[in-house]
Amino acid sequence: MDALDVARWQFGVTTVYHYLFVPLTIGLSVLVAILQTMWYRTGKERYLKLTKFYGKLFLINFVLGIVTGIVQEFQFGMNWSDYSRFVGDIFGAPLAIEALVAFFLESTFLGLWIFGWDRLPKKLHLASIWAAAIGTNLSAFFILAANSWMQNPVGYTFNPETGRAELTDFLAVLTNKVALITIPHTLAGAFLVAGSLVVSVAVWHLIRNRGVDTDAYRFAARFGSWVTIASAAAVVLTGDIQSKIMMQVQPMKMAAAEGLYTTEQGASFSVLTIGSLDGSREMFALKIPYLLSWLANGDFNSEVQGINDIQAAYSAQYGAGNYTPIIPVTYWSFRFMIMFGMIAALIAVWVLWTYRKDRDSNNKWLLRAGLVLPLMPLAANSFGWIFTEMGRQPWIVFGEMLTRDGVSRSVSLTEVLTSFTAFTLIYAVLAVIEVKLLLRYAKKGLPDVTPPPEHDGADEDRPLEFAY
Repeated sequence: MDALDVARWQFGVTTVYHYLFVPLTIGLSVLVAILQTMWYRTGKERYLKLTKFYGKLFLINFVLGIVTGIVQEFQFGMNWSDYSRFVGDIFGAPLAIEALVAFFLESTFLGLWIFGWDRLPKKLHLASIWAAAIGTNLSAFFILAANSWMQNPVGYTFNPETGRAELTDFLAVLTNKVALITIPHTLAGAFLVAGSLVVSVAVWHLIRNRGVDTDAYRFAARFGSWVTIASAAAVVLTGDIQSKIMMQVQPMKMAAAEGLYTTEQGASFSVLTIGSLDGSREMFALKIPYLLSWLANGDFNSEVQGINDIQAAYSAQYGAGNYTPIIPVTYWSFRFMIMFGMIAALIAVWVLWTYRKDRDSNNKWLLRAGLVLPLMPLAANSFGWIFTEMGRQPWIVFGEMLTRDGVSRSVSLTEVLTSFTAFTLIYAVLAVIEVKLLLRYAKKGLPDVTPPPEHDGADEDRPLEFAY
């Protein structure tokens, strides 16, 4: 084990941990805005209660997401300085816009929303949460555009004198065909997480606290279920398009997802394959004929390149070396991504069917399913990113920079191990805080929305009141 191995583990662990917060923040910001819009248009108390209730859960998640995200930027400078030097000119523009525009929107207007319940006009206060939600989703847009450049570099030239990639077409970076499908696919996954959380909390209260705010929780259960089901459908649709684009720009990744070693005409999709530990030999396989060819190219009889042929082509193009990712990781992460997403959608259908019209339920199995529901899309999102990043290996920037060439040469194994250990312990503490806070406030149920006492306006300098 050397500094490169530990640096990769550290970035992987901290990134997966950080991404546990990101999809919930993205999706829940919009759902809370929708709930407040319903209250604004109808005046019904249940929508106000749900807005404040899920808004509090959103704020808890938002704060901890920011804290964990800061670590990612430190790692670029500490452990991956050669990589940062190479991509700095490319990443500077989208990440600067993300910080100056998107993060400004979400942080500033979120502050107005938190403290403006009794100070701002209803319409302006509603606009504040929508501005924050738009800012959150814009942040995702610019960060995903930067990540997509690593998957499919465009709009740049390589300067051999400086050894850096230099930006020549910013619009090409933003309209990268990988970005244009990765962004909706990722956002759909985020709404899958958010919808699942709304359903989970509502079902828990409907079964455990029967008769308390039943009307509001029943609406939340149905609303969250529809969001979850629609998001799952969007994930499938965008994922299909994404796989076809990835077959064009990174055929090795898609071949590795299937463990397909030899090029096949009318290739089958592997539902389950058991092979050797290194993934080089198939021992048992359950396959759907011709499906992989359709997923890859939209043609059941099309040819799908295998790992061996792609490896030979890469060796001829980029020089001698192993350009094959870790097959068991790509194979199983791809399937876990699909499996956990499907489970979430099925549970949402179950909840929707159970609470159709004004029906009620005391089904303990439904309660158990509801409790694990948010974990399913979280796992699906995490495995999806593990597949995306591990499937690109050994490249850190596909076709331009190998991962081993991006690590900081001045950082020792001891230094990386020290920071890795420290961050892991800190993240473990933050995980306990996050779970306890979410469980504590989720169990408390819907808040009292009795209007605060009216102020006579004499004291204009009175402090802002925290609405939660």
